Amino acid sequence: MPAYFYVVGQAPRCEWKEEPRITDYMINEQIRDKEVRLIDADGAQLGIVPGKDAQRIADEKRLDLVKISPTAVPPVCKIMDYSKFRFEQSKKEKEARKKQRTIDIKEVRLSPNIDKHDVEVKMKKAIEFLKDGDKVKVTIRFRGRELGRTEGGYVIMNDFAGKLAELSNIEKPPKMEGRSMAMFLAPKPNQKDQKE
Repeated sequence: MPAYFYVVGQAPRCEWKEEPRITDYMINEQIRDKEVRLIDADGAQLGIVPGKDAQRIADEKRLDLVKISPTAVPPVCKIMDYSKFRFEQSKKEKEARKKQRTIDIKEVRLSPNIDKHDVEVKMKKAIEFLKDGDKVKVTIRFRGRELGRTEGGYVIMNDFAGKLAELSNIEKPPKMEGRSMAMFLAPKPNQKDQKE
């Protein structure tokens, strides 16, 4: 990461200075242990050797000496091509990230005096979200005098959840939050499998 520094005796000016990169593993000259347990590039154990000898062996093979287990006594070092090792590691991390799936929360809004047809339209949208593997937040917003009759909202919410029971589980039951009532539906695990 770049850092700022000033030259003493001159007007302050900004210059860039590159800081050394800190890696996850200690390599080559960073390893200052007197003795290390050495593993060859093929995975064969060469035993406990002095740190300088381990570095010399790695240099002769034109490879890097990498400390893979710093907490062991003595620390374990392996002779390997460090740049190739880092490349393969980053490749594995990318593959792992590709397989991850973020679950989004989609919202469906209802009203206390919603018509049957409107409920069906909202249900179709909720079914799409659930089949995609997303969670659905169902909300009802109460205005003015509707706040005095919130029990109708519970009926609408429970009916809505009942119609989607084959595709979803109720993660959080209907609950009043200020002027709104909210309920969370999570897709059933087998829904994702059926899609794939």
